[in-house]
Amino acid sequence: MQAKIVPIYFDPGRDGGFDEQVAALKALLTDKAEILPPVALGAALPDADAVVFPQLLGEAYRRLADFKAIGLPILVVTSQFGTLSMWDWELIGFLKAHGVATIAPYTLAQTRKICNALRVRRELRSTKFLVYQDNPGAGAQAGIFKRFYWWEDACTQRLKDRFGVTIVKRSFRELAERAKAIPDAEADAAGQRRPVPMADSAGQPLRSALKLYLAVKRDLAEDGCVRAAGMNCLNESHFCDTTPCLAWNLLYEEQKLTWGCEADTVSMLTQYLLQHTLESPIMMTNLYPFLLGDAALKHERIKAFPAVPDDPANYVLVAHCGYLGVLPQSFATTWTLRRKVLGIVDPNATAIDARLPLGDITLAKLQPSFSDLTVVPGTLTGYAQYPGSDCLNGGVIRVRDGHRFMDALCSHHALLMTGNQLADVRQIAKVFDLGVTEV
Repeated sequence: MQAKIVPIYFDPGRDGGFDEQVAALKALLTDKAEILPPVALGAALPDADAVVFPQLLGEAYRRLADFKAIGLPILVVTSQFGTLSMWDWELIGFLKAHGVATIAPYTLAQTRKICNALRVRRELRSTKFLVYQDNPGAGAQAGIFKRFYWWEDACTQRLKDRFGVTIVKRSFRELAERAKAIPDAEADAAGQRRPVPMADSAGQPLRSALKLYLAVKRDLAEDGCVRAAGMNCLNESHFCDTTPCLAWNLLYEEQKLTWGCEADTVSMLTQYLLQHTLESPIMMTNLYPFLLGDAALKHERIKAFPAVPDDPANYVLVAHCGYLGVLPQSFATTWTLRRKVLGIVDPNATAIDARLPLGDITLAKLQPSFSDLTVVPGTLTGYAQYPGSDCLNGGVIRVRDGHRFMDALCSHHALLMTGNQLADVRQIAKVFDLGVTEV
């Protein structure tokens, strides 16, 4: 699927320059967007995801009502390089002052990502997220898990109302039983087809992880509309003798499937939006700000945060299930499948020990209102190891202002993206009518 974009011209006023720019857009966006036949401003629009103005003329000042009636995202891409032209700022400013929002990318890369976002917005209307759970919150560590918004019916409905995505729930217990019933030989064959680096997880731990992967893969094959999956793998870990970490890795590498640790549908949606629009490495992890002190240290069973070169208030330890978190092999600088770390899961379970590259990084998550996206630029400065703890290899991130960071958080889960993605997130957020809260 590609984004459907209809060029708009001023009538009278369409000329050779307009047609040249439409041709340029078709060439620049050939793999990202279907450029539909042009339509005059004020005329009925075809089924489309957005309109684009390849030209802006002074007539626009006198056509405000027609702009307000468009009802679709309005792109301004008037240069042969796939960006706005500097002359457009006058009209863009005028339209904004009168309540008409436009999207005016200033790099070709942004324009292409905006096309991705338009496609994703359309896809979500027919997208399903598959979630494996039975009675979320009632299992292990119930005092923690019962607090999470993503398991509320109201959250599921708001996701549907706001973005169109449907959450499909299936039994985690039944999935685990089906996985166990898969013959050992079938799991072993899958492991031979898709070998992964391992440390101490060969034998039964690997076999169980592969069986869970095969069971989920079969469910995905039944419905092509499922584009993300997650399971209540910690809170209801008593149902299963393994964890889905390897499954999420393999299914991402095979199908680009978005995964959801702990069946966190809000994280899944945040990840899906960013993964398929920005096309940047992304993963979910837990946040342990140094400012949280003993409450964070106790949860990870460590005595102190790692030493840092400047104000510790501006640092965050990030870790999930003993390591940085579930990270696909194609994103990682190092990657190893190891035996589990957390006491909450079966002794047979596995976890992924992997690293993202050091340097600029961006944290993000949708606010529970689903009208805003919190975005935090930072720097991944290194990794910290605590033998005998629940953090055998966690990341250390520096943010601009740790106190503002604490005030802005809406969840202990956050999505990590490599690079400073703030500028591009601001652009694609407009497609989804999302505000961006920068920290």
